[in-house]
Amino acid sequence: MPTQKEKFELEYIVKTSPSILFARLSNPSGLSEWFADDVNLTGKVFTFVWEGSEQQAEQVLRKENKMVRYRWLDEEDDKAYFEFRINVDDLTGETALVVIDFAEPDEKEDAIELWNNQIDELKHGLGSI
Repeated sequence: MPTQKEKFELEYIVKTSPSILFARLSNPSGLSEWFADDVNLTGKVFTFVWEGSEQQAEQVLRKENKMVRYRWLDEEDDKAYFEFRINVDDLTGETALVVIDFAEPDEKEDAIELWNNQIDELKHGLGSI
C-alpha cells in the first residue's frame, strides 16, 4: 500500500495583477514559460514535457483569476492534487500565490525546494523579482 502523502502549502508574493498571474497558471502557453519545457492541451488534459519525459494532468477546478487545480493522471493517491490560489490582500493590494501540493513525508523538502525554484522562474518571467 502506498504511503499517505502529506498536504503542504507555500505562499509567495508576486508583483503582478491576478489576471496576468492566472494566465501563467491556467493555460499551456503560460505554464510553458515557467513550469515545463512544453505544455499541450487536449480537452481538460494538460501534457507537461520536461527534457523528453511527459506527464499528464487534468484541470479539475478553475475559478477565473482566483484558483486552478490539477490532478496527475498517474497519481495513485485519490486525494492528491496540486493547486494554485491567487489571494489579493485587501489592505496592501499585494498579490499572493498560494501553492498547495502533496508529497511523501520523505520527499516533502525536495518538493518544497522544487516549488521554490519553479516560482522563482515564474517571478523572473513576470519581472517580479
